[in-house]
Amino acid sequence: MALDQSFVGRSYPPTDPYEVGREKIREFAEAVGDTNPAYTDPEAAKALGYSDVIAPPTFVFAITFKAAGQVVQDPQLGLDYSRVVHGDQKFAYTRPVRAGDRLTVTSTIEAIKSMAGNDIVDIRGQVHDEAGEHVVTAVTKLVARAAEEG
Repeated sequence: MALDQSFVGRSYPPTDPYEVGREKIREFAEAVGDTNPAYTDPEAAKALGYSDVIAPPTFVFAITFKAAGQVVQDPQLGLDYSRVVHGDQKFAYTRPVRAGDRLTVTSTIEAIKSMAGNDIVDIRGQVHDEAGEHVVTAVTKLVARAAEEG
């Protein structure tokens, strides 16, 4: 059954702050194989004009995807998470994520579509720092595969 279009535009409360740590950034950079010294060396980051190490661009996926859980778990929406696959991800940065940032995410359902029995949900995660300044917008596309016949 197709998801209700009236949920488009629905926003969920901001998450609790996530404190970005140097070690988490280093671990993430290692995991994705990115050796940029700005991710691990505070002096290299400062030479580029940053106050501390910065995170690789996809680092915020972990916190925005967790925040999108508010949408996924909304019983009124009725999304069957057992059938969900991650369809796409996009990021639009105002500035890089830095060690020491305390970030919150506000998730909004940006679009709902049905194609060939599949439900497709776009969730926009607006990420702000402790001062309320925009850091990055992440758009996550989730696809709930159609149930098999029979």
